[in-house]
Amino acid sequence: MLREVRQLLRELRILELLAEYHPRLAGTVPLGIQVEGSDLDIICEVQGPRRFTAEARCHFGQLEGFNAVTRTVGGVVRTKINFVAGGWPIELFGQPLPTEKQNAWLHMQVEERILKLLGPGFAEKIRSLKSGGMKTEPAFAKLLKLEGDPYEEMLSLGRLNPEEFNAVCRRAQPYI
Repeated sequence: MLREVRQLLRELRILELLAEYHPRLAGTVPLGIQVEGSDLDIICEVQGPRRFTAEARCHFGQLEGFNAVTRTVGGVVRTKINFVAGGWPIELFGQPLPTEKQNAWLHMQVEERILKLLGPGFAEKIRSLKSGGMKTEPAFAKLLKLEGDPYEEMLSLGRLNPEEFNAVCRRAQPYI
């Protein structure tokens, strides 16, 4: 699956055409927990949303479902561009923050650690919850018995030391 995605990204030249925005593939596909309808999330560092949108429209505007929206959330300007290529819904997400500091990247790093620790049974349970309509972070939070906002809780896990991290992951013991 990941090989197919990497080939599509090469064919579209997304990473090359958007190189100045430091694009990174994030989300469920690199983790191997995608389900039917999962999209390819490509996060970008975008300081100038108008220019970013214009460039994306120039390169991908002819593709099915192309749509671009820029709005401010929590004081941060965010641009979301969607289109379909090679049977995959693709989302370009840009904000004025280095990609490795964006929440999507940080969430994925934490989720990768959890999946490595808890293994295939846990990953299958995540896919099952996602197939039932649950988003990724809420699915992880549910299985780890995290309380509060699942997106914030996942970020908090990334700040724990290894012993604390492992203790939280042990809450999901039935899935190991």
